[in-house]
Amino acid sequence: MDPYIYEQCKQDKEILKVKIGNLEHAIKQSEEMIAESKIDEAALSFLRRRIASSIQDLETLYLLNRNIQS
Repeated sequence: MDPYIYEQCKQDKEILKVKIGNLEHAIKQSEEMIAESKIDEAALSFLRRRIASSIQDLETLYLLNRNIQS
């Protein structure tokens, strides 16, 4: 996640909620694609890296959300 998006999420709770929802959906869809399809190894590796990155972003946003609510 780039610094601009992070700052926008910090400043606007609605943007934060939308970003969290989008990441959760993208991760779920990507995991389903991996489980259901037989894609080549390079594409599979790329998709797994993207999922890992998205999970890290999501964890950051969860922490931000928790701090905002406190």
